[in-house]
Amino acid sequence: MKIGILGTRGIPNHYGGFEQFAEHLSVGLVRLGHEVWVYNPHNHSFKEPRWHGVNLIHCFNPETYIGTPGQFLYDLKCIHDTRKRDFDVILQLGYTSSSVWNRCLPHKPKIATNMDGLEWKRSKYSKPVRWFLKYAENLAVKSSDLLIADSEVIQDYLANSYRVSPIYIPYGADIFNTPDPSILFPFDVRPKEYFLIISRMQSDNHLKEIIRGVLQSDAKIPLLIIGHIGSSYGKLLLKTYASEKIRFLGPIFEKKTLNNLRYYASFYFHGHSSGGTNPSLLEAMAASSPVCAHDNPFNREVLGADACFFSNSGQICEILKDFQNQNRQSEWILNNIRKIRIKYDWNKVIQAYERQLSS
Repeated sequence: MKIGILGTRGIPNHYGGFEQFAEHLSVGLVRLGHEVWVYNPHNHSFKEPRWHGVNLIHCFNPETYIGTPGQFLYDLKCIHDTRKRDFDVILQLGYTSSSVWNRCLPHKPKIATNMDGLEWKRSKYSKPVRWFLKYAENLAVKSSDLLIADSEVIQDYLANSYRVSPIYIPYGADIFNTPDPSILFPFDVRPKEYFLIISRMQSDNHLKEIIRGVLQSDAKIPLLIIGHIGSSYGKLLLKTYASEKIRFLGPIFEKKTLNNLRYYASFYFHGHSSGGTNPSLLEAMAASSPVCAHDNPFNREVLGADACFFSNSGQICEILKDFQNQNRQSEWILNNIRKIRIKYDWNKVIQAYERQLSS
């Protein structure tokens, strides 16, 4: 197959979950013998035409200059470009700023859309924006030949709301088993003597609640926070809470460093709440992190009974005060590693995508 992938901020990943997914999927499909093209913004730091066998199409991205409206124009430019590529399949990762241009998509290729989470429920958006996102979701459902849900909760929602038959394919993760404590030296922490968050700085990722819970507790160890702090919310958190106990490290993308930080964390806090199977959660599980996650159906689906859950900062405070059972943490870790092998293995995920895209 000749496959075009659009809807990300480009590969290699310098941003987030969809980009991480696009990395693995595109390279995996190339290894299975397919011709894969990924759309990259012109201002992505990687400028070469190919990456690990994946063809890259660099399109002008006006978002840098005009803000959010630029996302829509970038997607339109990418969609127009697909009309001259003779793709067999176009895979859209998300629909927020692309579904409005669905009539511009070429007619020959199969149109597959990974529907991401319930974007219209996100608290960071105003009511008019949420209305638009619900409208965009409806457009994506109607204009796609194949709907893919990365969460069974999302699969059920789409089936019940739109009377369609979405396919469930989760994200994947690679099990990490080569720890190196020397990686921790630049961060001035020791194994099992820090907490960790890897997250975008957004209100519905509940960083404020996690930070307050850690500060309210008797815990003497620091909380390390990895992620871009350029947003207004990130700047507010930095200004309000940065201290020796709450350390903002900025973005880190080097996988060895991230995996070691996860592996040696005393707790990995996962505050994502707006939908889907989150790649950063799977990667924490695969790196043997004991997890404390926001209590919502998406995180419950992935973790089951093998984590502790919070809804507010007070609950985090109580968890950190009361939880001393190391045997229980070890059981969680073993069970979560087993889930990665059985359900969230990258090879199985890529093979599932190949089956669905070629059918």
